Amino acid sequence: MRYLVAAILFFLLFYSCNPLTKRMPKYEVHGIDVSHYQSKIEWDSIVAQDISFAFVKATEGESFADSLYSYNWYEMKRVGIKRGAYHFFRPTLSVYKQAKNFMDNVTLEIGDLPPVLDVEVDDGASEELVVFRIKTWLEMIEHHYRIKPIIYTNITYFNKYIAGNLDDYPIWIARYSYSEPRLAFNKQWDFWQYGNRGRLNGINGDVDFNVFNGNLTRLESFCLSKEPTISLVIDY
Repeated sequence: MRYLVAAILFFLLFYSCNPLTKRMPKYEVHGIDVSHYQSKIEWDSIVAQDISFAFVKATEGESFADSLYSYNWYEMKRVGIKRGAYHFFRPTLSVYKQAKNFMDNVTLEIGDLPPVLDVEVDDGASEELVVFRIKTWLEMIEHHYRIKPIIYTNITYFNKYIAGNLDDYPIWIARYSYSEPRLAFNKQWDFWQYGNRGRLNGINGDVDFNVFNGNLTRLESFCLSKEPTISLVIDY
């Protein structure tokens, strides 16, 4: 019994210290990001709640593909939500195979958001190798899709690996706060993931809440305007 009581107290303490994320009405353009962890999403309900864009996990590492990516990708287009796909990066694995994994699974169309590289871990790789492989993946993907990819990361990772090394790329920053993130070198964020305990009709459980730094016209200007090309890449 005491273990049950302890578990209940831990649960209550955890959720009291991690309140639900509230929407930020002062921003014009709102979005979410999802993966198979959200299970099957009712996208008709999502678009009715002033959600203008969504990023969905497509791939991770050399071979993993999210089981609900295809469903989410089709549904986002059907309901008229601006859609983007992201790859979770593993710096110690082949950057060639990781880029190929993404390209094999993600077909972009005119009007889609740029590809996203999710960089959160170093997996024990050196700083030089992490930066080199991130840059290589970004260049491969930009060449293939004919659009500059977005970097998703948190403040700590941004300061260590991105700032001063990859300043030309759009930034999607994770910072769970209601105060706007401030980035090194006065870099402006483009997307901001400000909480991970949002709630929406059509999703069972929590979902990440995001805002875009601009209006819908600027969001449209971020999107793909040319058909991707066929490219050859070499291993790194």
